[in-house]
Amino acid sequence: MPNTISLGEPVLALNTLVELARGGATLKLPRSVRAAIKRSRQEVETAVAGGATIYGINTGFGKLAGVRIADDQLAQLQQNLLLSHATGVGEPLSVAQSRLALALRIHNLALGCSGVRLELLEQAIALYDHDLIPVIPSQGSVGASGDLAPLSHMALPLIGRGQVHDGGKVISGQAALKKLGRAPLRLVEKEGLALINGTQIMTAIGCLAVHGAIVAAKTADVACAMTVEALRGSERPFLAAVHEVRPHTGQIATAANLRQLLAGSAIIPSHKGCAKVQDAYSLRCAPQVHGASKDGIRYALEVLVTEANSVTDNPLVFAGGEVISAGNFHGQPVSQALDFLTIAVSTLANIS
Repeated sequence: MPNTISLGEPVLALNTLVELARGGATLKLPRSVRAAIKRSRQEVETAVAGGATIYGINTGFGKLAGVRIADDQLAQLQQNLLLSHATGVGEPLSVAQSRLALALRIHNLALGCSGVRLELLEQAIALYDHDLIPVIPSQGSVGASGDLAPLSHMALPLIGRGQVHDGGKVISGQAALKKLGRAPLRLVEKEGLALINGTQIMTAIGCLAVHGAIVAAKTADVACAMTVEALRGSERPFLAAVHEVRPHTGQIATAANLRQLLAGSAIIPSHKGCAKVQDAYSLRCAPQVHGASKDGIRYALEVLVTEANSVTDNPLVFAGGEVISAGNFHGQPVSQALDFLTIAVSTLANIS
């Protein structure tokens, strides 16, 4: 039986995020999450009915934020927003990246600060559960306004536009909905903007990159231990006393791991008393280099998991009817962490 993963509560760990990317699971919105979604939507409807002018709900966007849109054009405004921003280019993201991005967007909107209808999330969940994953061009995000272009492509199948991956082939969004027996969604106030203002594309790519980096770091320790044995190196640079006087977390952990991997070696004792003074940097400095990389990977892990469980929509809808335009969609936290991750992983490659 497929595993069921609950969304809408900010508790997703990296292993769950990787599972969401791999597919095979089904998604669930717990009762408390559904109630929060409905409450948030009611706040939007109350504000609109009361005649309030709110950015992204009944105004234009960007420089047109001061232009009030007529009530009978609000649905068209939201659809036009998706169509006008679906301008990505280049090879599509991998299915795993797109699958995780879709799950993350559902999770983000289900956290209860976005003012969307439950029907929108149910439409997206139906696509995910049947592995009809949007085709998303890899180029187009500029990060400063989130992932507007790629998220627009991701959202198009909800309204019967765009394309989806379907078992190794690509079909239209309209065909995908027909396959599910569902009608194209008619967007209402706020929903178009809620779908595309966020960081779920960069976050999905980043989460999978962090997972790969963790595997690479573990593999690097094993490769180092094997090389120490093959070159009849010394285990003394890995002794705990060396690293206790320079107590970086990753360095201490790497030295301990190398001691464990080399424990019981029959090769290392074979050269005791030889004339070699010390081993090459790539062996002797492995705890320092691998350890620093692991510290960088851990930083990226913390940032990406935090981002995956954050609300990056704009404007935000809070209990009590407060709607705040802010900047949670900005990609700086993620981009900085991924730059750091790139440095960390490239250093592992260098020492290897």
